[in-house]
Amino acid sequence: MSEHPAIFASAAAATSAFLPRKVLVVDDSRAQRTALRLQLSRWGYEVTEAASGQAALSLCHNTSFDMILSDWVMPEMDGVTFCRNFRALNHETYGYFVLLTSKSEKAEIAKGLESGADDYLTKPVTSEELRARLRAGERILNMQEELHEKNALVSSTLSQLQKVYDSLDRDLIEARKLQLALVRDRQRDYGRGTVSVVLRPSGHVGGDLVGSFPIDQTRIAVFAVDVSGHGVASAMMTARLAGLLTGTSPDQNIALRPSPDGGGDAWPPAIVARRLNDLLLEDWQVDQYFTFAYAEIDLSTGAGKLVQAGHPHPVLLRATGQVEELGDGGLPIGLIANAVFDEVSFTLGAGDRLVITSDGVTECCNEKGQEIGQDGLAKILQSNAKMMGLDLLEALVWDLQTHRAGAEFDDDVSALMVDFSPKPML
Repeated sequence: MSEHPAIFASAAAATSAFLPRKVLVVDDSRAQRTALRLQLSRWGYEVTEAASGQAALSLCHNTSFDMILSDWVMPEMDGVTFCRNFRALNHETYGYFVLLTSKSEKAEIAKGLESGADDYLTKPVTSEELRARLRAGERILNMQEELHEKNALVSSTLSQLQKVYDSLDRDLIEARKLQLALVRDRQRDYGRGTVSVVLRPSGHVGGDLVGSFPIDQTRIAVFAVDVSGHGVASAMMTARLAGLLTGTSPDQNIALRPSPDGGGDAWPPAIVARRLNDLLLEDWQVDQYFTFAYAEIDLSTGAGKLVQAGHPHPVLLRATGQVEELGDGGLPIGLIANAVFDEVSFTLGAGDRLVITSDGVTECCNEKGQEIGQDGLAKILQSNAKMMGLDLLEALVWDLQTHRAGAEFDDDVSALMVDFSPKPML
């Protein structure tokens, strides 16, 4: 069983309340020491005597005294020097220091207090005044001990929180690895088309997901998801969606369905968006939504159909370098029941590329708050148009980091690109 320091600090404080205060009396006069010792002992203090400042300092090295009554004028080491050296010992507990002096000049008294003394008494010391000053000192010591106890509790709590944070940090690192594993193939060759993806969570875990899967021998589907919010909840949602969009069985993949001839087929993109919307609102009933872009492409012809549900506009990067936007915006998935999602058609020619990015790309800001935007994305794609596949996507991320002047991304960055190739089908 681990020991809790705050418990021991509390127990120590409770015990000290019943123990007599330790008082060190320092005076080169035996008569003065005896008189003070007798008074203090009658009041219940535990008294130790020292005949010089040097002897008192030696005692203080090994013992923590609650209060010190020290004469000012002593041979070899006076009370002010002793007080200064005493404060330099840096004990864990505080010692209340009172100077006994016949001095009455304000400058001298100020000098004594500046050396670290808490109070002073002018000789001859009366019993009533001494008792009053000691009680004032005890109140200060009690507050100091209470503060020490609370500091110990705070320190203990922070230590426990640090352990929890370290544990969560390790778990989140593993969660990040698992999330990145959802994007199993950063580049996948489908014969006449190659799909490349890039995913850069802004934190340990994020809410973006990109991927692809085959529908039949000639058709493929590509998708991009951006779940609202950040962190664990968003990452858990992307994990659930990954299971619905990457399985090869119609029973697992919400986009697939069996064909009448027993082969593979898929729901149209608009129906896929509607099915996800119904699932989120009727079955999962979560307080989350996500933007979605989903396209079905026939690699034998280059013909494609796409649905855009709140996601940034997908773009076509033509072989000529021209950039065309696709889609009309649309509603995110999970906001409105019975929402209608529209499809748009497009055609890829040899050397053309379909690019889908998250808003972490288009809304990437520099230090002045200026976003990349759709126009900036088009310029980046055109400037890197000679690159292919992953090289172009990595160049895109590099240019975003340049736009950020090296600062960390504020949002998850994800992108997907389909390169349409004229080579024969495998």
